[in-house]
Amino acid sequence: MSQTVGRTRLAYARSWHHISLSSPDTPPLGRLASRIATILMGKHKPTWNPSTDCGDYVVATGCHDVLVTGKKMQQKKYYRHSTRPGSLRELNLEGMVRKWGGGEVLKRAVNGMLPKNRLRDKRLERLKVFEGEAHPFKVNLVKVGGQTRPLKTPEAAEAPSISTQTS
Repeated sequence: MSQTVGRTRLAYARSWHHISLSSPDTPPLGRLASRIATILMGKHKPTWNPSTDCGDYVVATGCHDVLVTGKKMQQKKYYRHSTRPGSLRELNLEGMVRKWGGGEVLKRAVNGMLPKNRLRDKRLERLKVFEGEAHPFKVNLVKVGGQTRPLKTPEAAEAPSISTQTS
């Protein structure tokens, strides 16, 4: 018997997930970022292994509608420093959304939720964020809103319909 049960190429195949932030039932930023990080790591799959990169792609659209609770828009701060004396810069969440967009805010939140190892950058590259609803990955999407949509194959499109009418 093989010792690699379940470790096949099909088990590690990556699927594409779509998350729309403009829908009314979208969770707040932190909960959404942790769900996206789980998908990017592949922890939702039964073949998950911490040392392998088996996660899926995530397409997040409508990032201009990122939802935060409380007064985080004014009180949450983002810092950067260029290592020169006196060069510490801070920007609140509202300024970050205005300057860089909600997609950058989501990417930074997901980046903080991923493990700090050498797989982090590869996993973060699989997160595709868009400010509007339009994106170029519509043909790749298999899971939309957690629901698997049927793939349209050329054979199914060309198959003639069979009539079951009785005369």
